[in-house]
Amino acid sequence: MTNEGRFTLASEMVGCLPILNWFCARMDLDARLSRHLPEDDARLRLAPAVVLGVVVRNIVVAHRPVYAMGEWAAPYEPALLGLSPGEVAALNDDRVGRTLDRLFDSDRASLITETVLGVVRDFSIECSELHNDSTTVTVTGTYEQADGRTRGGKATPAITYGHNKDFRPDLKQLLFILTISADGAVPIAYRVADGSTSDDVTHIPTWDELVSLVGQPGFLYVADSKLCSSEAMGHIATNHGRFVTVVPHGRKEDTFFKEWIQTHAPAWEEADRRPGARDDDPDRVWRTFEAPAPSTDGYRVIWIHSNGKAARDAASRSARIEAGLAGIEAVQARLSGPKSRLRSKAAAEQAAVAALAAAGATRWVGFNLAEETEVTYHQERRGRPGSKTRYRRSGRSVFRLTAEVRADKVAYDARSDGMFPLITNDAEMTAAAVLAAYKYQPNLEHRNHVLKGPQEVAPVYLETAHRIEALLLCHFLAMLAEALIEREIRASMKAEALAGIPLYPELRNCPAPSAARILEIFGSVQRHRLMADNEIVQVFEPELTPLQLTTLELLHVPATVYTSTGA
Repeated sequence: MTNEGRFTLASEMVGCLPILNWFCARMDLDARLSRHLPEDDARLRLAPAVVLGVVVRNIVVAHRPVYAMGEWAAPYEPALLGLSPGEVAALNDDRVGRTLDRLFDSDRASLITETVLGVVRDFSIECSELHNDSTTVTVTGTYEQADGRTRGGKATPAITYGHNKDFRPDLKQLLFILTISADGAVPIAYRVADGSTSDDVTHIPTWDELVSLVGQPGFLYVADSKLCSSEAMGHIATNHGRFVTVVPHGRKEDTFFKEWIQTHAPAWEEADRRPGARDDDPDRVWRTFEAPAPSTDGYRVIWIHSNGKAARDAASRSARIEAGLAGIEAVQARLSGPKSRLRSKAAAEQAAVAALAAAGATRWVGFNLAEETEVTYHQERRGRPGSKTRYRRSGRSVFRLTAEVRADKVAYDARSDGMFPLITNDAEMTAAAVLAAYKYQPNLEHRNHVLKGPQEVAPVYLETAHRIEALLLCHFLAMLAEALIEREIRASMKAEALAGIPLYPELRNCPAPSAARILEIFGSVQRHRLMADNEIVQVFEPELTPLQLTTLELLHVPATVYTSTGA
């Protein structure tokens, strides 16, 4: 705020909130929150729905911890956050925490179902193909009371150790299970499970919930290799569902084909071809081949060959072999040292095995360990040697370690470079369609990246498991809004045959805009009011750039959202 005489200039942030509010209105988010968390307590200074609306918007725009919610909201025009002037001061961590308590105690299942079904209907989301995956939400601290105890008859998640996908086995965690639609990677459902939950037991309850949500079991359910169990696949198949997943290494279907291909030449059919990553790179080609025998459960097995994966497999194997050879050389150097601690054959063998295991080359690199006796002679007494000097003969074991590349194993594995098997119970889908369904799975990984990246999920700032679960619901709603923004602009770009829009620095083209980048270009937008004696003299509405106006047009958001709130 600046002063010049009796005039003052009041500036308030507008940022990307008008765009976010537009999509939240299309989701009917604030109204649904109000219905499920009514303002039924006269002691409440802020309505629970208003507080949660601020939390969701904060997660999307620039995630700040609960204790900094008021500080984040202060520069913004209060009306954009559903607040009245002066109410921002009420956004403290205690009030947000108690609102999360109410959210956990509410009928969250109905809230999620109503919101998702409304989005599916109003945005015409196609739910014929759904993708599922899980990730871990890592926390720090002891969380001694987060042991799965109930609150108001509802179980709370157990925060504990498990298979940590952030590669932090030293920290406790929760399991966040997410399902998206193949139509724009829009989140459809989520669940929070105990941190020690294994992925393979999550698919049956997840699939059952999706059937209840979608209303029929005929959708295609796509997931990672943890779905490839007789119990999970059988449950889906016997209940008239369809699935596609990848066969894990070591399963019979995998070992059978790798043995079969040693003496047979598959009749590959090209299923997809795309340009290389660089201009001089060869095309990326995917080919398919229906396995000569079904799976042990009688399902179709379709083998995929990717020339890009073949190159990566060969390079990875070569790198591991080289690392294994170097490891053996390092062990030999230790054996040859004058102060070597590897004084027995067993110790030398153990060191060589450990070196190959560390390099990941045990399968392709072996070693030979020869033991020899090195004879030395020493004078029995000190002094200059002469004709009568007597010598004492002594000997010690010397180990010679040599590496050998197992050429037969290398050749065997090279035959299946670039290949991986998919399994499905759908007898009508073409092999190319099965591949296309599985290739959409990385879009789900992007959603999990958003959770840990731009959204910066950080339940470590909360002390109780039920509040963390409630906060994760807010993250799901934020993720849903972001996905709808991305889907809207990408659909518009496709309809207008736009290869990209200049969202990147230096006006470089962005072919697939993310919500974070879309909203970022509106981050500095402000509204200014010229005041005199606390009266508005003139309002200076935001002036949008051509790029911002183009983006609004592609989002189908009217530019008036940036002027209609001024007063």
